[in-house]
Amino acid sequence: MSGVAQTIVADLTWTGTALEPNIAVAVDADGKIARVGPATDASHTRLPGRALFPGMVNAHSHAFQRGLRGYGETFPIGKGSFWTWREAMYGLVERLDAARLRTLCVQAFREMRDAGITAVGEFHYVHHLDPAAHDFALDDVVLTAAREVGIRLVLLETYYRTGGIGQPLGPGQRRFATPDLSTYWRQIDRLAAALDPSRESLGVVAHSIRAAEPVEIGELRREAQARRLPFHMHVEEQRREIDECIAAYGAPPMHVILEALDGAARVTAVHCTHTAPEDMARYLAAGGRVCACPLTEGNLGDGITNHAAQPAAGFRLALGSDSNARIDMLEEMRWLEYGQRLRAESRGMLADAEGSVARALFGVATEGGAEALSLPAGRIAAGAWADFFTVDLAAPAIAETPPEHLLDAVIFGADSSAIAATCVGGRWRSRAVTSDKEL
Repeated sequence: MSGVAQTIVADLTWTGTALEPNIAVAVDADGKIARVGPATDASHTRLPGRALFPGMVNAHSHAFQRGLRGYGETFPIGKGSFWTWREAMYGLVERLDAARLRTLCVQAFREMRDAGITAVGEFHYVHHLDPAAHDFALDDVVLTAAREVGIRLVLLETYYRTGGIGQPLGPGQRRFATPDLSTYWRQIDRLAAALDPSRESLGVVAHSIRAAEPVEIGELRREAQARRLPFHMHVEEQRREIDECIAAYGAPPMHVILEALDGAARVTAVHCTHTAPEDMARYLAAGGRVCACPLTEGNLGDGITNHAAQPAAGFRLALGSDSNARIDMLEEMRWLEYGQRLRAESRGMLADAEGSVARALFGVATEGGAEALSLPAGRIAAGAWADFFTVDLAAPAIAETPPEHLLDAVIFGADSSAIAATCVGGRWRSRAVTSDKEL
């Protein structure tokens, strides 16, 4: 372990179960937490008027879709759907060049940091500047943008071979192409050699049952296990996907995927909006995780997953900003619970064993996301990355709230404007500053 570089003391610090005063958090020169304990030294760096929390983890993002914000919200020819939205997304893809993609990624990543997000799983499939060459040039653009902003990045490199079950790629999908598994793993190896391990890592992705065959999904996940990388996949976001999968394979996607996988450890299924209860129970029993994206699922009219039916999943639930139409993890947490309340016409649907909804939701947004991305993050504990956000205790939405109710007030009564700063690996960024500084 490197020596301690700095020790910080906020007015209040989240210890995993409560906000406590007079807690010192020592950060080593490698950007990890060295120790946590009572503050005893007057020379510690003080953060007056601030509460210190572990940074939130965004387990599922498509940063380029930030470019659709403000578009596609009028419906002159009748009701829209995910599938009509997808055509608008393909139009954006066709217009992207490297400079535009970088701008969109920087915008999205900056908004994430301003929202208290310190790590993001970027589910990236817009690979090619020249689709005919399979150049993977746009993968490097995402890395560059994340480095500019200073966000911790797990590049979820996406395998995307077919345009639908048994269908070739369409015109809007050519830039996504991974022609075969050998090409995919060569690109994974190239990326792995270029990463900064202090802030960057990789994950393996099969885009969906529409973009990869079951045998390919199984092979991708087996190699991910061998490399100890997380494996992610879109699963059952839309009913049409389920109908097409049943027509092709005789069963819905989750059932087909489970048959292709040997267990589900390190597997995160994104959405699962329409997963049958028996398939979900089998998936969770096999060790799988689910990533919910409430704001995007609401924006696209996907539906509401019955998360409350699976309380034993605990921290095997994560959150993502997905299409980035709105980036506010506090709002994602709220709507994770509110969606369940609307579905059940009841309250406290995702409460922990002691009845705290806020504590359970915060666990999903921190430890749950970190587990989904295989990151030592999402908690203030020795050995974890020194990734934090601070809340301004004088922010109007939460001012004069006592410590025992502060987390509830932040999650249910505030938005990201109450967040004062974020820290990634010991380097801080305030909401008003766009460059990093040493802690």
